[in-house]
Amino acid sequence: MQPGNAIVGQSGGPTCVINSSLVGVVESALKSKKIDTIFGMRFGIEGVLNNKLLDFSKVELSVLKKLKQTPSSALGSTRLKLQEEHFGPILKQLKKKNIRFFFMIGGNDTMDTIHRIVEYANEHGWEMSGVGVPKTVDNDLFGTDHTPGFPSAGRYVAMSVLQGGLLAKNMQRVDQFSVFQTVGRSAGWLPAAAACARRKAGDPPHIILLPERPFIHEEFLALVKKTQAKHGFVSIVCGEGITNPDGSPVSASQTKDRFANVEFGAMGGTSAAMILHRIISDEFGWRGEFQVCESLQMCAADRAVKLDYKEAYACGKQAVKLALQGKDGVMVTLDRVSKTNQPYRTEFGTEPLKNVANHERPMPDRFIAKSGMDVTKAFMNYVTPLIGELPVYQSLPR
Repeated sequence: MQPGNAIVGQSGGPTCVINSSLVGVVESALKSKKIDTIFGMRFGIEGVLNNKLLDFSKVELSVLKKLKQTPSSALGSTRLKLQEEHFGPILKQLKKKNIRFFFMIGGNDTMDTIHRIVEYANEHGWEMSGVGVPKTVDNDLFGTDHTPGFPSAGRYVAMSVLQGGLLAKNMQRVDQFSVFQTVGRSAGWLPAAAACARRKAGDPPHIILLPERPFIHEEFLALVKKTQAKHGFVSIVCGEGITNPDGSPVSASQTKDRFANVEFGAMGGTSAAMILHRIISDEFGWRGEFQVCESLQMCAADRAVKLDYKEAYACGKQAVKLALQGKDGVMVTLDRVSKTNQPYRTEFGTEPLKNVANHERPMPDRFIAKSGMDVTKAFMNYVTPLIGELPVYQSLPR
């Protein structure tokens, strides 16, 4: 790969640690002898189309240091779906800025964007390397053990359910049930993380509904009744993308984004938590509450995991390293090599962008309880090193 300039962007929903990945890319690029300047796209690929670029060589190092632990997407994000008419103008801008290294931080759709742009550029005689940096709280990217952003979001969910569970337990004579909804369109990693709130049998959450399993109305209500009779209340966690046996979303939303993804809880629709609340109330006549925090779990830096910051930053650095080695069309992956997690350890790997763009990674069957409404010990062994202990247990009376 011949020397030139680099460009980096962020796309899709944010995470607590996405800017750590950004700083990893920028710092490594600034130190490279093969990269003259690194530009940042303002609002994802729209920044290239509209010539809204930030020259990181003019950003003070002290700012980058603070940015490393700043939540949300500092460059701004986008949901623009590329059309054929976009590629020509994009390539024109990349040539104008002599971009030879193309980096983006994001999920499935972002990896598709990198793949298509770099492929188009190379087909039209412009040599350019594209490397993706994984990011999503959903943890559903193909080819990696987990994604930066998931551990912190998982911790947010677990701590919310832990503290909300204490509220539900103490308020059971008023509200007999509570429903907490997480993001996650088609994978249950984030609602499953709520299980980390438990320390003994009977602790919330009592029921975890995952998109990997169909929502069976009668089985759900039977478990709700049994749990409430045993504990006096029932704590439920659901992923926003849970579906009925026929594949229709429980949320019943018909609103879709530009990538044809259902926008659960979007205006014009309802949330899965609201529907579950209605089902339980109609069946038993109980009073309850639902909690839908939407994007808060994507940006709550007060609950971020140190490991998450570290891995996100390292993935950004690794992306530049791969590009400088001539690697192209791949996403950085985290491969867990410590089977017993004692100690937890990962190594870097790669996955072709086209694989990541065209596949999702649902929770495997071995992580899901036979009932379909809880997780297994194998999942707890997987997730505990990522989320860590919840220190709130040291200060709250039990």
